[in-house]
Amino acid sequence: MTKQKIVVVGAGYAGVSATKFLAKKLKKDSDVEITLIDRHSYHTMMTELHEVAGGRVEPSAIQYDLQRLFSRKKNVTLVTDTVTGIDKDKKVVQTKLGSYEFDQLIIGMGGEPNDFGTPGVKEHGFTLWSFENSLKIREHILETVEKAAIEPDPEVRKAMLTFVVCGSGFTGIEMVGELIDWKDRLAKEFKLDPNEFTLMVVEAMPTILNMLSRNDAAKAERYLEKKNVKLLLNAPIVEVAADHIKLKDGSTVPTHTLIWTAGVKATSDAADFGLESARGNRLIANEFMQAKGYEDKNIYIVGDLVYYEEFPETPTPQIVQAAEQTGHTAAANIVADIKGGEKHKFKGNYQGFMVSVGSKWGVANLFDKIHLSGFLAIIMKHIVNLKYFFDIRSGYYMFQYIMHEFFHIKDDRNVTRGHSSRYGNVLWSVPLRVFYGMVWLVESMKKIVGTGDYLKPSTWFGDGSWFTDKVAFPFPWLQEQVTTGASAAGGGAEATETTAKAAQFGLSYAYGEEPMQVFDHMPKWFESVMKFMMPNQEVALFMQKFMTIVEVLIALALIAGLFTWLSSAATIGLTIAFCLSGMFYWVNIWFIFVAFALMNGSGRALGLDRWVIPWLQRTLGKWWYGTPKSRYSSK
Repeated sequence: MTKQKIVVVGAGYAGVSATKFLAKKLKKDSDVEITLIDRHSYHTMMTELHEVAGGRVEPSAIQYDLQRLFSRKKNVTLVTDTVTGIDKDKKVVQTKLGSYEFDQLIIGMGGEPNDFGTPGVKEHGFTLWSFENSLKIREHILETVEKAAIEPDPEVRKAMLTFVVCGSGFTGIEMVGELIDWKDRLAKEFKLDPNEFTLMVVEAMPTILNMLSRNDAAKAERYLEKKNVKLLLNAPIVEVAADHIKLKDGSTVPTHTLIWTAGVKATSDAADFGLESARGNRLIANEFMQAKGYEDKNIYIVGDLVYYEEFPETPTPQIVQAAEQTGHTAAANIVADIKGGEKHKFKGNYQGFMVSVGSKWGVANLFDKIHLSGFLAIIMKHIVNLKYFFDIRSGYYMFQYIMHEFFHIKDDRNVTRGHSSRYGNVLWSVPLRVFYGMVWLVESMKKIVGTGDYLKPSTWFGDGSWFTDKVAFPFPWLQEQVTTGASAAGGGAEATETTAKAAQFGLSYAYGEEPMQVFDHMPKWFESVMKFMMPNQEVALFMQKFMTIVEVLIALALIAGLFTWLSSAATIGLTIAFCLSGMFYWVNIWFIFVAFALMNGSGRALGLDRWVIPWLQRTLGKWWYGTPKSRYSSK
C-alpha cells in the first residue's frame, strides 16, 4: 500500500501542536509518514522572547530542540530546511535543499513584524519576533549601556540611556517590563545611577493593552507610571533614525534604541505560494482550515498565517491559543480524511489573556470573569506555560522551564523575588550531609547488630535485630502480645496512659526525660494502608529486613554524596511513615528539615553526584531523546 505522506511546514505553536496530534492519532498506522520542516532545529517559545531580550534568562531557556520534542514519535521525520515554494498541482513542497511530496499539507510558517512602511524601522529599529531578534536586542542594550557609561557628552549619554518601545500590546508591555527589572542590574554593573535610565512606551492609539478590559489595562498603566515608565499615547512614529525617532506631531525623542512591537503580519515567504490572501498577507482558509480554492488539494493553513473570520470582519487572533487550536483543527481533519469520519469546524475557545510586566507583576483576565493582578497573575502565567508543556507531552522541557524560571535566576528576577534561586555556595552543607548520613547509618546498624557487638560481625543478627524471626513493627494485628513500647503506638490503653504521663514534649530533652512520640497511635487511614502492605507476619518480616537494607543504602549514599536529592527525598518519606506509625519522636523531627536542606545540590559540591549525575543525564538523555543536532535531514 502506498504511504500517506503528511508534511507540516513550520515548527511554531501551531505546527508542533498539529504534529503532536497527528503522531499520536496515527501512531498505529504504518502506512502514514509525517514530515515536519522548519528552518531551525528547535521550537522557540515565542511568548518568552522578552525574557531573553531583557536579560532575565539565558537564551537556551526558550529554545526547545525538536529531537527532544519528537524523539519517541517514530512516525515523525524532522527536516531542517527553508521552504521556497509549493507546487499545488503536483503536490510537492520545494525547499532549498530538496523537495517533499505530500498527500496532506499543513502550512504554519507564522508571522513577522509589520512596520507599516515606517521609514527607518528596518535600518535602525529592533523587532522582537524571533530568537535571533531577542539576542540582538540583548547584545545591543549591553553594548549601548557600556558605551554610555564612558560617554562624556551628557545629551548623547541621555539619548543612549533612553530605551523606547513602540507598541503597547502584550509584547511591548512585557518588553518594557523586563527593562524595568534589568535597569538596576545594568546600572550597578556599569557604575551608573538607575535614575539616568529613561524607559518609554510610544503608542499610536489613545489606550494601551487593548485586548484587555479597560479596568485591567488601567492597573497596568498605573503600575508602569509607578515604575517611572513614560507613556506617549496618540503618538504615531513617522520616522526612525539611528539616534532619534520622529513623532507625527513633529516632535522628536533622542534615543539609540527603538524596539518595534507595533504589529504583526503573515510571513512574507508565504506570499510566493500562490494562495489567496487577505490583509496582512494572511492566507485565507475555510472553517476546516483548508486553503481557499485548494480544498481538493488537502492544503491546510494554521497559526498566525491563517485568515479565517470567526465573526464578520474578525479573523482569528494572532495569539498562542488560536495557533494551537487551528493546528489541532487541521490535524483532526487530516485524521478524519485518512481514517474516515466527519470533519471538524474551527471554533475558537479563548480562555483569557495575561501579560507580565517584569518578573514579579502582571495582569490576567480569565474567562472574562476572573481578573487578577500582581503576584497571582504571574503565578497564573507560569501555570499556563506549564500546561503547554503538558499539552505537548514534554516533561523534559517542563522541568527545564521550572529550573530556569524559579531556580536558575539572578538578581531576584522571578515571582518568588529570588528566594527560590539556587545560586549560592552549597559546599558548607557537606559536613551536614555526611553527619546526617552517619546518623542514618548508626540507626540502621542498630537494626542489624541488635544486642551484638559492633566489632564482632559474628554476633550480629541476633536478639534485638530486625533480621530475626520476631516482628519488630508494633502493630496490634501483627503481634499477639503488645509490649509497653508498642502500646504507645496503638496498644493497651493502660500502658499508653502510663507512658503519656512520663513523656515530655520537646525538640531536645534532658537526661532522665521521656521523649514524646509524634503520634501515640496510627491514624485510621494510615492503619488501613499498613494492613494492606503488611497483612501478616511473613510479609512484615520481609518488610523490616528490606527497610533496614534501604536505610543502610540511603546512609551510604548521603555520606558519599550519591543521588543526594533522591536519598534526601526518601528520608523525608521514611520519617513521615515512621511518625504516622507511632515509631518516631519529636526530638528527632529535625530529620525532615535537614533532608530538605540537603536537596539543594550538596552532593555536587563534594560528592559523587558531581560526576555521576551529569553522566546519567548524558547517557539516559541520548538513549531516550537521541542526539540533538544543529540541523535535521530526512536524507
